[in-house]
Amino acid sequence: MIGLPLGLLYANAVEWVVHKYVLHGMGKKKDSFFAFHWRNHHKNCRRYANYDPDYEKPWYDWRSRGKEAGGILALMAVHLPLAPVAPWFTAAVCYASFNYLYKHEKCHVDVEWGKKHMRSHYDHHMGKNQDMNWCVTQPWFDYIMGTREHFFDENGAARPIPSGVQGLTSQAPDPVVLRGDTLDQLALTTVAPANSTEAVPTVPPAA
Repeated sequence: MIGLPLGLLYANAVEWVVHKYVLHGMGKKKDSFFAFHWRNHHKNCRRYANYDPDYEKPWYDWRSRGKEAGGILALMAVHLPLAPVAPWFTAAVCYASFNYLYKHEKCHVDVEWGKKHMRSHYDHHMGKNQDMNWCVTQPWFDYIMGTREHFFDENGAARPIPSGVQGLTSQAPDPVVLRGDTLDQLALTTVAPANSTEAVPTVPPAA
């Protein structure tokens, strides 16, 4: 039975490592196979206040969602040979894989649910620093590695930015828009539509 909590903790560590070093570390390169994560997923989330329309598409859509699902299932399959010697560990890895796919999709389709149940992931996408909060389903390894930053409360309202985080201001506009390839090129832009006082995101014109 010890394999169950070990498997869950291990899967959370894999989330942290893959998200930080693969999806961001490699994914910010234009010609990378993983570029979809930064160029499609993060851009959509910043543009639509953490909603990503790609998650309304079929799971096998290879432009974005299909790559994520394929990668998760491939990682799960690699661990299946361990089942005879570590059944509980393997079961935990399989559960974590399907849980990831379910929760990651739901939080980007039902934004209000995501604000409440996946606050660290909402912070990752909508906070001022997108190179923090690497875990998706649970922020366990973010706490262990010191990468958990709280930018919003449970209602999605901006919190004061902790001191010592360079380059950040005390408030984070919501919604915000991602533009460019690096965090230094973030453009935070909102406009008010006609006959409305509500701010909505827009893509700034190219310089």
